[in-house]
Amino acid sequence: MHRHRQPTHARPARARRGFTLIELMLVMVILAVLAAIVLPSFTGRSQEARLTAAKADIANIETALEAFEIDNGRYPEAGEGLAALIENPASLETWKGPYLKRGVPKDPWGNAYTYEQPGAHNINGFDLYSAGPDGQAGSDDDVTNWDKDDSTR
Repeated sequence: MHRHRQPTHARPARARRGFTLIELMLVMVILAVLAAIVLPSFTGRSQEARLTAAKADIANIETALEAFEIDNGRYPEAGEGLAALIENPASLETWKGPYLKRGVPKDPWGNAYTYEQPGAHNINGFDLYSAGPDGQAGSDDDVTNWDKDDSTR
């Protein structure tokens, strides 16, 4: 009778069981430390990217409003709002829109941009702003088309 002999390179049964609890805990601690280091920098970048996107949106909407004004001799009235950039608000004969190809965007926090005409800050034009991350108009995190230092909000 031949007995099966294990090859000499086979591991003993104890060595094939897997990771110990201590090894798994050590890996979890290392991953937690890495996450604690990396995640805050991504969070800061995300907020910075949203602020940049809001500024770009405002600049694009301002350009569309200027084109509307050139074509029609006026900015959209307060009651017409930014929708006048997409659809002819009062059957204006000189309207050559839509002035925004993808519609009026929402700000990066999911809220509508606020358009006021006439503007309280831009007397000869319009005020355009996002209420920013907190969603509260008039707070320090608003993104506006006027100089924040001159703001009375």
